[in-house]
This record gives sequence, C-alpha cells and structure tokens, in this order.
Amino acid sequence: MNHSTRELLNRPGPFLLIPDTVLLPEGPADGYAVVVADGSFHAVGPSEELRRTHPRLEGIRLPGHLLMPGFVDAHHHLTQSFGSALAFGEPSEIYRRVWVPLETALDEESAYTAAKLAAFEALRGGFTTVADAGTRADVDVDVVASAARDAGIRCVLGLVCNDAEDVATDAEDADPAVLDHADKHLARYADDPLVHPSLAVSVPEAARSATLRRVARLAAEAGATLQIHVNEHLAGVERSLLRHGLRPLEHLHHIGALGPHLLAAHATLLTPHELTLLAETGTAVSYNPVASAWKGNAVAPALAMAERGIRFGLGTDGTRGDGFRLAEAAEFAQRIAYGLATGDSSCGAGWTWLEHATRGGADAVGLRARTGAIAEGLAADFLVVDVTNPELALSWDVPWELVRRGNRDQITAVFVGGRMRLWRGLPTTWDGPALVRRAAELARLCVERAPLTRAHPTSTAARERSTAA
Repeated sequence: MNHSTRELLNRPGPFLLIPDTVLLPEGPADGYAVVVADGSFHAVGPSEELRRTHPRLEGIRLPGHLLMPGFVDAHHHLTQSFGSALAFGEPSEIYRRVWVPLETALDEESAYTAAKLAAFEALRGGFTTVADAGTRADVDVDVVASAARDAGIRCVLGLVCNDAEDVATDAEDADPAVLDHADKHLARYADDPLVHPSLAVSVPEAARSATLRRVARLAAEAGATLQIHVNEHLAGVERSLLRHGLRPLEHLHHIGALGPHLLAAHATLLTPHELTLLAETGTAVSYNPVASAWKGNAVAPALAMAERGIRFGLGTDGTRGDGFRLAEAAEFAQRIAYGLATGDSSCGAGWTWLEHATRGGADAVGLRARTGAIAEGLAADFLVVDVTNPELALSWDVPWELVRRGNRDQITAVFVGGRMRLWRGLPTTWDGPALVRRAAELARLCVERAPLTRAHPTSTAARERSTAA
C-alpha cells in the first residue's frame, strides 16, 4: 500500500475497508470487507454486499493484506519497561530483587515515559489492548492512564490494593483507606473510552484475607477484573501452605475471591483440583509462556484449560511486545512441556492460540463485549497485515502460518477504536523515535539509583568469567 492509502486510512472515517481476507472468529474469509464508523465495526460481510448497502462510502482496497483482530496482552507491567534485559538469566521471583526496586525509583516523568514506551512496543507488536497489573511507582496511577491514552492503546488499568505485605497475622479487617482508593479508581475510569479500571493484588499474601474478599466483591459489582499473581513460583506456593495450610488458589477459593471477575496471572503450578476450581468458578487465567521460559518454575497447562473450558488469554508479562511471537510461544511451550510426552503433534491446531491471543484474551480481561474479534458492534481494534512476504505468501493454512511464521514486521497498520495508531511501526500522531531516545536517558538514571539485586552478571561478564576459567 502506498502513501495515498495511508492518508485515506488516517482520516476520521467512516471507512469501507476491502482487504483480500478478513480473519473472522470462525476462520479466514476471502472476499469480505468491514465498515468502520464511530470507533466500531458497523458492518462485516461480503465486500460486494457492503458496497451495495453503503453506496456513499468509497471502498478503500487493501490488496495483499489480511485484516485481523488486534492482539490482547492479558498480563503486562507497563512501568517495568526500563528493566528489559535486567530479567535475562535470572531465577524466579525477580519481582522482589528487580521489579519492585526499579518501579520505586521512578518519578512522574520516568513512570509516564516507561509506560508509554511499553505501550509503543505493544502497538508495534500488534497489541491493541494491554492489561496492566498495577504499578509500584509512587505516582498517581493516572500517569499510566495518560501514557496509554497518549500512545493510543486500550488499557485495563490495575490499581494495587496491597495492605499486608510481610505481615504475619491475618486477623485484621481490611484497610478502609485501601477500599476507598479502590472504589474511587473504579469510578474514575468508568466512562473512559480507552482506559478500563481494574483492581490488583500483587500476590495473595500481599493483602489480608478481608481485603482480598472485599476488593473481589468491589470488582465483581463494578463489572471489572481483579488481577492477582497466583501459583506462579514454588516459593509462593510454599509460603501459602505454611501460612494457611492451602495453596494460593485454594486460599482464594476458601475466602470467596474466585469467580468470573478474577484474572489469575500465570497459574503455572496447578493441581487437578485447582483446575476444577477454575472451571467451576469461571475464573480466568493469563497464560504467560515467555515468562515461564525466562524466569518461571513451570508452564501453565493451557491445553488442559482449553479442554475444560477454563477462560484464559495470553500475556507477555512485559517480556517482549510481539503478538505473533507470543502466539508461537504459547503453542511451542505446550508442545515442549506436554505434547512431546504424549505424542500430541497438533497442540491446539494453531487456531487455539490465535483465539486466546484475541477474543479469549479480551474475555479474560473483562472486555469480551468490547473488543477481541472482527464482529459488528465491537470496537474497531484491528491489524492490517501484509501477506505478500516470503513467510506468508504461500500459505495453505492461514491460522497456522500466523502462529508459526507471523511477526511484527508484517504489520502495515494498527487501529484502536477505529483510529490508525501506527503505520509501518511508527505512530501517526506523535514522535516515536523521540520517545525512545528520552526513555533511554531516563532508564539509565533510574537503574543507577534503584537498589537492584541480580543473581547473574551480564552476558559479556559471564563470557569473560567462562573464558578465564
């Protein structure tokens, strides 16, 4: 597509977009088109039919392109983007040694810049929605909301509601100040077009049982999600057993916190009983395969979840913002962890991971009625993907090709809420390279003053040690 097509797409709309193929919930459809108006899909159907029913709209042809839903990142930490390679080669529970110290070193400008940088990377990778699990930076959470809005990404914005970290007893009532803050957060963004309020507790042990119960109720009543890291690391499971005699997910069930409002992050260490609890309560999970590979103890049994009808989306955990590579990692991790041992060469047949990277992810973060699919009435959050490249041009199976051979370089345009946000990897309304330069400056300052503790040296230092030995 040329510059004139870009200019047409950069207008307010309405649009009649005619690509070669549209990726619908049931699969790819050739000869289809979409009408985008007022930020939503006004119509989806055969192109000739839409041209006939919308004669006043000049069709914008997108030859050699696929129109597909934007990816949904079901688990992110937007203000941790300055950490980046600090997580490489590190063992589990690095949040205690790297992420919390780094976030507490952020001021308002650096928190905004870090969040916008993460949003920029996400958009470049085809994510139109991210679920932020809450920041520990000592700033108003609206700083993160502003960064998401300014970047142009849809954001499920968590507010951390911890009130019992390192507290040995669990007898106290919920902290009234925490509950009041949570209630105001839910009201603050109730009508925001891009920012959707959510509550968060870092891990179950970070909040009193009464607080967990109350914030779960607040989220459920508001139709919002409560995000909690659950059953991610062995150490966390063991601490819960020692404190409550129950595993973290079992403890949440015991106090009545499980349900459709809860988004359990990671959930890598699950017993058959816990899978049953997830299925019976309608609790959602964010399956984060890259995080498992980089610093986890296990891979979540996502295929077992799919078989049992457990709701789940795919999350990056802030590792790398490429939706195609995330879908590939989701399938790859299942094949390595489970498929090889059982002779399952399909491991979800490709479509499973596209489904949970888009519509399933939207459901997991509480936005199924808002986004996640190319369907009439949903927000026009979508990607225009070039399928003329060597990786995709000879496809015999589009869903499998997108999972195994797709990548961010094939994305021509990214739309959120009916507006073009990126064209060939760069923002259309703000200066992306300038943001990256400023982020690099601030990141150096923040990392220098943060009290970080790493278990391993950099790769260069490790090589030097190995060579010396």
